[in-house]
Amino acid sequence: MSMFCDKYTVTEKKTLAKEIYSVTVKAPEVVKAAKPGQFVTITAEGFSLRRPISICEINKAEGTLRLVFEVRGKGTEQIARINVGDNLDILAPLGNGFKIPDEKRVIVVGGGIGVPPLLDVAKNVGSLCTAILGFRSYEKIILAEDFRAYGCNTVICTDDGSVGYHGVVTQPLAEELGKGDVGVVLACGPEPMLRAVVKLCLERNVPCQVSMEQRMGCGVGACVGCTCVLDRGGKDYYARVCKDGPVFDAKEVKFDG
Repeated sequence: MSMFCDKYTVTEKKTLAKEIYSVTVKAPEVVKAAKPGQFVTITAEGFSLRRPISICEINKAEGTLRLVFEVRGKGTEQIARINVGDNLDILAPLGNGFKIPDEKRVIVVGGGIGVPPLLDVAKNVGSLCTAILGFRSYEKIILAEDFRAYGCNTVICTDDGSVGYHGVVTQPLAEELGKGDVGVVLACGPEPMLRAVVKLCLERNVPCQVSMEQRMGCGVGACVGCTCVLDRGGKDYYARVCKDGPVFDAKEVKFDG
């Protein structure tokens, strides 16, 4: 797998919600190698450890990557200070992305900041994609119009009922699975959400892939600081989320590891 480390110029920056930012960088060589579900790591000025950020969109025509992230600490706070024309020190693309079936209906299920890595799936699948996106409230909703712009049937869920379904993503997911003819469910979000989505898919015998989130050190599999437990052949296998994932076959993941 090709990997590049360089300084890439920021061509666009937007605020999507409180402390959630969209940043686009010009990175043509990365774009050629990148796939939906992969991620990058960014060096924040003054910090030694790189910050992992999911790839939101890959624009091959323009040679740009779109990255969407939430400020969760001093490092991402520093990255959020960048402006158009600045350079970001990026290592990419990293990890293994989603396996998208050809000509089959795909359901993507995202929760909160787990929504961005699913957008490029919608871009590739178009009208064959149903997106079920969960947020705490109206103020936290991001990227819904982007999914719709790619022809994706988009369902919004909010914890407080301010928009769409009042409740969790598994309610509309069960309805969509009931329609049949689903090639795969792809999910990214908080672990309780992933656990519920996987349980439902296993009950319905529908293939499912999950993108796991773990704190990372190196981002390339060397430090073994981001492991999750898989069931392989009846034995526990400690997989590196950054190297072996972040996307895994849901049947293998042991959430109670």
